[in-house]
Amino acid sequence: MSSNTYSAQLRPDEWLRLIVITCGRLLAAAGFVLILVLPLAAGLRFTGCLIWLAWSWLELRHYHQAYATYCGIRIHVGAGVQLLNNDGEWVPARLLTGSVLLQRIGWLHLQTSDGRQFAELIRGDCRESDDWRRLQVIWRHIGATT
Repeated sequence: MSSNTYSAQLRPDEWLRLIVITCGRLLAAAGFVLILVLPLAAGLRFTGCLIWLAWSWLELRHYHQAYATYCGIRIHVGAGVQLLNNDGEWVPARLLTGSVLLQRIGWLHLQTSDGRQFAELIRGDCRESDDWRRLQVIWRHIGATT
């Protein structure tokens, strides 16, 4: 089979999704604390904290919505990406810059067809998964273009 016809179908791991959301919450809290200790007037710190919390909440909400809506990823040669929604339909998406794939773990930065961006932390092993092995081959084709 030619690698030009490859596609890799992945199921996101719920534990990895929980790790991403938890890290996002911890970083939001850390940013809040850092803004509080800045040597600025109290009004500026208060405004900065409000803006930080609103932005963090919106970002985490995007992740929650994406994780609740999509339960699968399919990647094709040529950077074609599709997401499996809860209705069982594959919908188009885009792979964005900032995506990284290592030997056993990856970070996929994705954009849905409605323009929302989120990321998936994925893991796999070439010895145990044909799809992970295919993804490694596909990544060699598309890695330089993303």
